[in-house]
Amino acid sequence: MTIILLSIEESKVGHSQAAKAESRERIIAEAAHQIRRDGLESVSVGSLMKSVGLTHGGFYGHFDSRSALLAEALQRALSDGEARAKANSGGGRRSLAAIARSYLSRAHRDARESGCAIAALASDVGRADEAAREVMEARVNAFIDTVAATMGGDDERAMLAVSAMVGALALARVITNRERSDTLLRAVRDHLAGMEQEAAKAQA
Repeated sequence: MTIILLSIEESKVGHSQAAKAESRERIIAEAAHQIRRDGLESVSVGSLMKSVGLTHGGFYGHFDSRSALLAEALQRALSDGEARAKANSGGGRRSLAAIARSYLSRAHRDARESGCAIAALASDVGRADEAAREVMEARVNAFIDTVAATMGGDDERAMLAVSAMVGALALARVITNRERSDTLLRAVRDHLAGMEQEAAKAQA
């Protein structure tokens, strides 16, 4: 009888832990969606918990603070954007010109909620606490490393290329004249393709 009771209690504990993990996942996923759509400051704990069918008080059973949630949700938003980019590229190593063609495309410009979260949220994160900045810093550094690999490891040129791409995408989304926005994207794409060619010549 004791063994049966222990088994029942263990089953209840396992179910409770699984339910808690599922609730936590829902909270992070919804917060990441809100962040991508409306920015970091759009996330209200009360509204967020209500949107996933949970109580406000239950929030602290999952996270120590709103700041801790934002850091995890930002990590998810950035990871989701990177996963989509890899899926669209077909995987594998690409040239800088290929990266720029995809990143500085009309489709990416118009995909505010599903595109690169660095371009969408850099300004927000720059005003956020250290935890959020460290999350994005890691993703920015990874982007720079990816680009540097296409340029013989030239870290400074890679920094310039990433800055140009992120900045151009952000500005292209601001410009309401679509023709001018397209021109901005094309100009930066062409410049980066030329920069890659120069780097290749220097290595030859």
